[in-house]
Amino acid sequence: MFYKDERLALFIDGSNLYAAAKALGFDIDYKLLRQEFARRGKMVRAFYYTALLENDEYSPIRPLVDWLHYNGFSMVTKPAKEYTDSQGRRKVKGNMDIELTVDAMELAPRVDHIVLFSGDGDFRPLVESLQRQGVRVSVVSTIRSQPPMIADELRRQADNFIELDELREVIGRPPREQQVERNFEVASSK
Repeated sequence: MFYKDERLALFIDGSNLYAAAKALGFDIDYKLLRQEFARRGKMVRAFYYTALLENDEYSPIRPLVDWLHYNGFSMVTKPAKEYTDSQGRRKVKGNMDIELTVDAMELAPRVDHIVLFSGDGDFRPLVESLQRQGVRVSVVSTIRSQPPMIADELRRQADNFIELDELREVIGRPPREQQVERNFEVASSK
C-alpha cells in the first residue's frame, strides 16, 4: 500500500529491528532497505534510533552507526545506562521510544506515510495520533518468530503490517557467521 507520489519517512527502532531480524535468521542490509523504500515513495527522511555504551573502548554497533550516518540516515543516539540487577547480572538500558515519538510527531505535518520498524506495543498511541493527523502508518516487524516480535495491539492499529520475513529477499543478507563460513568454503574450494 504505497503510492509513488507520497512523502515517506522511515523510523527505525534499531534494537527492535535487529532482534526481529536475528530471530528470523538474517541481517539487514541498510543500503538495500533505504533503496527499497525510496523506490516506494518520495523519501523525506530515514531515522535510525539506538542507545550506545559510551564507556566501552569498542562498541560493536559503532561501525554500523557511522556507516548509517554517512549514508543518508538521520542518526538519533543517546548513552545507554548500565546497571547491575538484583541477581548481579550486568544489564544495559537504552530506550529510545520518546525520541522516536517526538520526531514522528514533529515530522507528521510534512509526510503522507510513516513506516515504523518496530513491534513495540508502546508505539500504539503514537500510531493512533499520527493517523488522526492524516498520516498513514505501516509497521514492519514479524509474527513468524517464536514468540512473535510485534505486539498485537500495534499490529491492529497500523494501517498496514509488513512482515519482515517477506522483505528478506529484498533487504536481507545472511548473518555474519554464515558469511564467514561461506567465504571460508569458497576459499577452501579453490
